[in-house]
Amino acid sequence: MVVFVIDKRKKPLMPCSEKRARKLLGSGRARVHQLIPFAIRLVDVDVADCALQPVKIKIDPGSRFTGIAVVRELKNIDVATGEIGITVHVLSLFDLQHHGRRISEALTARRSMRRRRRSCLRYRAPRFLNRGNKARGWLAPSPQHRVDTTVAWVSRFQRAVPVTSIAQELVRFDMQLMQNVEISGVAYQQGTLAGYEVREYLLNKWDRTCAYCGAKDVPLQIEHIHSKAWGGSNRISNLALACQPCNQKKGAQDIRVFLAKDAKRLDRILAQTKRPLKDAAAVNTTRWALFNALKASGVSVTTGSGGLTKFNRTQFEIPKTHALDAVCVGAVSAITGWQKPTLAIKATERGSYQHTRLGAFGFPRGYMTREKRIKGFQTGDMVKADVPSGKRIGVYIGRVAVRATGSFNIQAGKGVVQGISHKHCKVIQRADGYGFSTVVTRKEMCDSGCHKAGNASRSTLYLPGMNAGVSRVN
Repeated sequence: MVVFVIDKRKKPLMPCSEKRARKLLGSGRARVHQLIPFAIRLVDVDVADCALQPVKIKIDPGSRFTGIAVVRELKNIDVATGEIGITVHVLSLFDLQHHGRRISEALTARRSMRRRRRSCLRYRAPRFLNRGNKARGWLAPSPQHRVDTTVAWVSRFQRAVPVTSIAQELVRFDMQLMQNVEISGVAYQQGTLAGYEVREYLLNKWDRTCAYCGAKDVPLQIEHIHSKAWGGSNRISNLALACQPCNQKKGAQDIRVFLAKDAKRLDRILAQTKRPLKDAAAVNTTRWALFNALKASGVSVTTGSGGLTKFNRTQFEIPKTHALDAVCVGAVSAITGWQKPTLAIKATERGSYQHTRLGAFGFPRGYMTREKRIKGFQTGDMVKADVPSGKRIGVYIGRVAVRATGSFNIQAGKGVVQGISHKHCKVIQRADGYGFSTVVTRKEMCDSGCHKAGNASRSTLYLPGMNAGVSRVN
């Protein structure tokens, strides 16, 4: 991986190699500016004294993961044909993992807890129409999180490298075509429920019988095939009819577990259902919001289609990953340097406003500390712990989880190390709402001749002078 470089006034310069960064740090000409992603600050160089090259950020937005690539583009003119070719040299690769589902689950839990508390107030005055009008372009918290985190990392890269342009894959999924490949004409204007109400539609679809036991002439309930507890939606394709005993017996189980002994019925039910389209809907919802937010960054923004991305990836025989898909966005004639490790970035919470932990029914079961920082540390900080004696003797580097007692837990490479005193800990990077514990290695995968993204091996992130995420016991 390349090392980001900034000048003495914190202006971005061109990245350098790890070897050159090590020499600059050893000679005293540079200081460590940021640990992850690793960046150095030159103490005797100004941006006016350096020659900069155009750097481009390419983005492949997704529902759960967004691929980001920092590249340098070179334009070449073919003398024979006069055509202009674009050669992309990859500098850094990143996989940004969103936590939109946790936001949705937290809002659902909060809604249920508030409903329980309101039911305890017998004389509570009725309230309605108190939510106000939503502004034009408003997004729900979960999709807005995807836009905000992507834009935040683009802003980070703009402070680390001289970015001159941004390329985004602007894809739109035809969700009706995904459900019915033969749809055409006026059928696009008639949704799944054309002429039906939900219950009547389900009664006709499932022939007024229980989908699981086939019972007829009994009260039927609406059942979620893919349970809401595991991310299922209220989409018609995820709803079925079930009698009360089957509904209660299935509960939140996966349908394959519930009907493990009845393979024929399982195949019949799955044949009537459609694959979930929540991810496609999230991408459709946020694509223009992300585009407009990137335009506000002050640099030119170009777009590319999903078909062009796939064509480039297939043409250059590049494995399908989120970060490498970002490299293939837009017009590309050649790609070099893509066999680089990909830094996995996971969005995490910065903390919680709750002062109590709640049980399954919304009643307090424990109280949280009132202060976010304990002994100068807070949960999520990257620390280095040097334990000189005892059962846990050794050096540990990882994310810390604080306790009011001063005895912390450290998430190291091989698991959680508990009971580390704050006296042995030293902060090497403050918590910023993201985790950087591992990287995805591509070079070994390519050397072995395997081009499947699922076979990418995971390795520990190695930084100059330290082993992040590795525990060593003397």
